[in-house]
Amino acid sequence: MTAAVDALVARMTDLLDPLQRAADPARHFLGTYLRTTRAVGAALDAGVFEDPGWVSDWDVDFAELYLDALEAHRHDPAEVPGPWRLAFGADPALPPEAHVLLGMNAHINLDLPQSLLRVIPPRDFADAGVLARRHRDHERIDGVLAARVAAEDLALERAGGRRTRFDRVLGPVNRRASRLFLRESRRKVWANASALHAARVEGAEAYARRLAELERAATDRVRDLLRPGPVLVRLAVHGFGVTLG
Repeated sequence: MTAAVDALVARMTDLLDPLQRAADPARHFLGTYLRTTRAVGAALDAGVFEDPGWVSDWDVDFAELYLDALEAHRHDPAEVPGPWRLAFGADPALPPEAHVLLGMNAHINLDLPQSLLRVIPPRDFADAGVLARRHRDHERIDGVLAARVAAEDLALERAGGRRTRFDRVLGPVNRRASRLFLRESRRKVWANASALHAARVEGAEAYARRLAELERAATDRVRDLLRPGPVLVRLAVHGFGVTLG
């Protein structure tokens, strides 16, 4: 792993320890994210990405949006964006996998487009070759995440996830669905990042307006996931990601 990713893993570990001691439900998403970050670090070491330096910078920047929100919520929940307020404020009695789903949804839909803009400056959006490399590395992350789905499913079961015999039979189906949802959301994320970039070029006011639209859409999606009923059905109908009009 790069030094920057090593430092990120250390920060995550420091934040996770007290959450685990307190049995705070936020530990479920952070624990999953920590393991995923280590997997990204291993992929960097293995030469999976075309531009490992850029991926390392992006990985750290993206994670810090979540970690900053997590720490801010401990001081004043009103300080954090809507999707994170709902995710962090969810019923602690929800199963671990529900807390992970809420965190993933808030982080991917709201934070990921913003992070892409922070690590892809306007000059890179204007360079077709550079932008294509960024897009390919963005898609390669799917492979890292997909490879983690089965292991994370097992980790959540060990953490107290609710698994009936029927759930175990459906496990392979649910894992395939998870991979499809991740791919679908990342396609939408790239489109949303492009929309935010167009607003950035237009000016600060236009960017703020589009970012507010994204936050509202991401908040509505987390709120939908919190409604009672079959979550996978709603994801199949509405998708995992959101789209800026």
